Amino acid sequence: MACWVLLPILLAAVSFIGSWAVYGLALFHNHVCSLSNWDYQDCYYNATEDCCNVPTISTSGKNAPESYLFAATASAGSFLFLVFTVCHHAHVMERCHSQALLSKAALVFGCVVAAGAFMAGNCNPGDLTVLHYLGAAISFVSLCFFTLLMTLLTRKCSLSGLDFLLYPVRIASTTIQVIATISYCICFVKDDHVYIHLAAVFEWILSVNLELFELSFVVEFYYFSSSMLSVLLGKRDEEKALILS
Repeated sequence: MACWVLLPILLAAVSFIGSWAVYGLALFHNHVCSLSNWDYQDCYYNATEDCCNVPTISTSGKNAPESYLFAATASAGSFLFLVFTVCHHAHVMERCHSQALLSKAALVFGCVVAAGAFMAGNCNPGDLTVLHYLGAAISFVSLCFFTLLMTLLTRKCSLSGLDFLLYPVRIASTTIQVIATISYCICFVKDDHVYIHLAAVFEWILSVNLELFELSFVVEFYYFSSSMLSVLLGKRDEEKALILS
């Protein structure tokens, strides 16, 4: 059972290491500016030799060679996030079947998040701009609902016995996720360099906050077992027994 704790750790690690490696490569090849540098000419508004691009996650993965790592990270992260969501749903269905509706809603939003992230990661913002930002928008908005539902499940369904500690932590993480998403959207649509750079900062905050949120599920996954997935493949044990009797 304990080996399942590696799933949220691996998910967070792939996302964190992959995204920051993409940013590091983009910075090394002068494809983006540093997040700490607010005083520069944005190539979008003034394409000169001294200009550079705003260091959003999307822009960081726009050019080769970092674009290949960006797509690979997004694909791997989306797959792991989908597995994470399905396994958590199976865990809830096994331990707290009374919260099935809430868990199914979280499952739906989790699948939408994975699909949106996969679309954003594999549609290069330089070539397929509309599809890329559509996928990113779907993913960001769905993540707010996903974290909210997962936090509610933490309160309503005890999977680890440490929910009294995890619940306030996840409330804080969900609050940050919602506020940062709203702030990101407000800044991103502004036609001003400072606001766009601020949007990039909020985007990276969203990324790190989500990874910490995922890591908090190490506790629940310690009590998860592969047999729980059978709940998703058919009727619950008591229903099977009723049919056979």
